[in-house]
Amino acid sequence: MLPLLLTALLLAAPGPVERPCPPGVELARDTESFRRLTAPEGPLDVWVGGTVRGDHMVKRTVRLHGCERGVLEGTGQGTVLKVQGDDILVEDLHFRRTGNRTSAEDGALKVSGKRAVVRRVSVEDALYGIALELCHDCRLEDASVRGRQGLEENLRGDGIKLWEAHGSSVRRNHVRDVRDCVVWYSRHVTLEDNTITGGRYGTHFMYAHDSTVRRSTLRDNVVGIFVMYSARVRAEDNVLAGARGPAGMGIGFKESDAVTLERNLLVANTVGAYLDFTPRNPAQPVRFEGNLFALNEKALRAHGGERGVSFLGNDFLDNGTLLEVDGNSESRGMLFEGNHWSTYAGYDLNGDGVGDVAHMVKQASSDLRGARPALDFFQGTAALGLYDAIARAMPFFGARLLLEDAKPAIQPHHEVPR
Repeated sequence: MLPLLLTALLLAAPGPVERPCPPGVELARDTESFRRLTAPEGPLDVWVGGTVRGDHMVKRTVRLHGCERGVLEGTGQGTVLKVQGDDILVEDLHFRRTGNRTSAEDGALKVSGKRAVVRRVSVEDALYGIALELCHDCRLEDASVRGRQGLEENLRGDGIKLWEAHGSSVRRNHVRDVRDCVVWYSRHVTLEDNTITGGRYGTHFMYAHDSTVRRSTLRDNVVGIFVMYSARVRAEDNVLAGARGPAGMGIGFKESDAVTLERNLLVANTVGAYLDFTPRNPAQPVRFEGNLFALNEKALRAHGGERGVSFLGNDFLDNGTLLEVDGNSESRGMLFEGNHWSTYAGYDLNGDGVGDVAHMVKQASSDLRGARPALDFFQGTAALGLYDAIARAMPFFGARLLLEDAKPAIQPHHEVPR
């Protein structure tokens, strides 16, 4: 049983599968043989064994396979490999040593065409990683991408980039220490089972309508997921944790519509979820259902009076602040119903699991902080805590109602991870 388990774990690990080269096949073992075999008249299947150095451009349909630790090593002056054509396959190859130009986006691999498949590749010592550009119905699977070491965050390149890559998917990849992973101007994109750590934006969607991100771990990035100008985006069963610092947030939305978030864990972030004029149209609502917000400095933050937002059946546990609305805007356009609140002080006399009195959050100090942002420095201190306590004890003090859940759940909806 143990050998079978180890085999399964090895097969599940991202990156190339090391295997012997097939007998009787001419191998690309150096720059000359690689360029000859990938020329327009070359074979469909090209096997790379050993280390091939140089920056390469292939403009035809080709299937590139790595064997005996096949490596494509760049010159350090540009992109290691650019491939253009339909039905391309790139698998089991190691890429390393790109150039340093952000203007040219020097990267490990750029693919254009239809129905390309990139799987089980690794990237290291690269400014940019893997780009699918003008690459429709393409797939990126089981890759390992590590950004170039020793660079400041803002000087790194994108680990994964999808640009006009409609209908494409990104699955089971591990990405770390890059700047961003981006999905731009691409519709119907699916991201599943990825792990992205140590970057700026774990995933950045822009004009990425009808896209889904699920079962992924986005940890210790500045921002886990950020969605801009997109409609019908879904986030399901993700872990969004450890987004710290002044700009830290688990997930954020700017001017997006018809967004759905279900069963995500938003844990230990500066801000759990941020809404900036989302939805733009209340007729295309935003729904948070079955998510866990725990140990965030601020569970929710909104910019402007967000209408058409509902929070249904979520768990809010041990967050510093539950809701902050920028500029003291009206927050009552949000619907809260059936959520569990660790701060709820009500009761359930009939034992139906629903609190008999509404859960209301009033926090006068939020008005102070809205008017004087510098007071954020004192959040959680005895001074502002005393201010809030007085406001609760003396309603005439002017505390503002931030949110109300008429049917608070007595017990958490899900087991809290430890």
